[in-house]
Amino acid sequence: MADPGCLNYFGNSSLAVKSHGQSHMTFFENRFRRKGLYLLDEPENALSPKMQLELLRLLRQLIRRGDVQFIIATHSPILLAFPDAEIYSFDTIPIRKVGYEDTDYYRIYRDFLTDRAKYIDKI
Repeated sequence: MADPGCLNYFGNSSLAVKSHGQSHMTFFENRFRRKGLYLLDEPENALSPKMQLELLRLLRQLIRRGDVQFIIATHSPILLAFPDAEIYSFDTIPIRKVGYEDTDYYRIYRDFLTDRAKYIDKI
């Protein structure tokens, strides 16, 4: 009898022994085996920074295969750092292409990590 926590998209492994983020990564690793266009909305929402780096590695590996493409809506400066990514800001009209260091997400994280007291003191 099959484990009810096992699904093909999860690599036929039990989800009961995985964290939320590990389950998401297992899904990504197994689902993206198929060629196609993938539209992802904030895939980082269950992933730690370390797991976001793993997702970045996986996306790069898949794209090198040449039969997949990703369009990703994200707030993650880690995912935004994907090499050769085209980043578009939807914060203004018209939508415009922006550089990585020009994104609000990059600047806020950079500034927070450089001087977190500036942000914490405002809470």
